Amino acid sequence: MNTRPILLGITGNIASGKSTVRQYLENEGALTIDADLLAQSTYLPGGPAYQPILDTFGNDLCLGDGQINRSRLGRIVFADPAAMQKLETIIHPLVTEQILEITARAEVGLVVVEAIKLFESGIYEKCDAVWTVAADENVRKERLMDTRGLTEADALRRIRSQSPEEEKIRRSD
Repeated sequence: MNTRPILLGITGNIASGKSTVRQYLENEGALTIDADLLAQSTYLPGGPAYQPILDTFGNDLCLGDGQINRSRLGRIVFADPAAMQKLETIIHPLVTEQILEITARAEVGLVVVEAIKLFESGIYEKCDAVWTVAADENVRKERLMDTRGLTEADALRRIRSQSPEEEKIRRSD
């Protein structure tokens, strides 16, 4: 392909339905990227974020097999905005770099990136268009409790730790 594909960013808060929209576009022929999965791959032993995460949050995050205990890390960062900021400072540049590399190699006309932190990470600046997927807080809470086994308190903590949905909608196309 001679021209750069269109890069569409899809965002929205946790459990809003972003993945459903991304999967629909993938079924229609778009190349899709799940930024959460890219981020998770950086946490793996030997990955670019592995040691910086342990240096920042402590070696006690390691499970017996050397993997980072993402559940424990999640409890730390969702309860402490400063800790979340530290984690994002490590992860966001790595994920943005991977997204741009994938987009540059794409042989389709549309690349879709799903990222909960599309605006916060700066990825939106690379996008040709941005869509926000929105859902009622109670719907999102129930989805988190059903699909991830979170308690109501943990689900609400995660929901309320995110930037306002209205702001994402305002900044979208």
